[in-house]
Amino acid sequence: MSDKRGGGKAAIAAEAWGALLDLTMGQRNRFFRILQEFSLTPGDLRALFALDHETPRPMRTLARAWACDASNVTWMVDRLEGRGLVERRMLPSDRRVKMVALTPLGASTKAELFTRLHEPPADFLALDRASLQALRDALARLPASLRATGPHERPPDGVPPHRPRA
Repeated sequence: MSDKRGGGKAAIAAEAWGALLDLTMGQRNRFFRILQEFSLTPGDLRALFALDHETPRPMRTLARAWACDASNVTWMVDRLEGRGLVERRMLPSDRRVKMVALTPLGASTKAELFTRLHEPPADFLALDRASLQALRDALARLPASLRATGPHERPPDGVPPHRPRA
């Protein structure tokens, strides 16, 4: 990243975006270590992120949301179902449609995983209160379109979103 300060809005945005990317990539090993503690893959996390216990989602909807082939969704659901984290349900109005929902074990695993992922690293906690508040407030002003959480991708109850909503 450049040490040059100032410049136009696009240059400032590129510098800020680069800092966010560097921070994210710098935490990549920590992220994978936490997933490994749960014996999950990034794909498993993506599936858990998109599912909940109360609102089953059709497998074809998951394929569209994940931009992958239906066979990939089947493979991912098979793996998670084998671990007791998800279950397939029939749509009462059309038994051909397979719906996927978290089991109680899947919901508790998701909540535990999100709690672990949301724990700030020690170096982050070492920042002074004013810096943390300024960072939190700046991130809260980012548009919702930059956030990972959509209507079916909310952290479980009791787990704060990774970025405060504006």
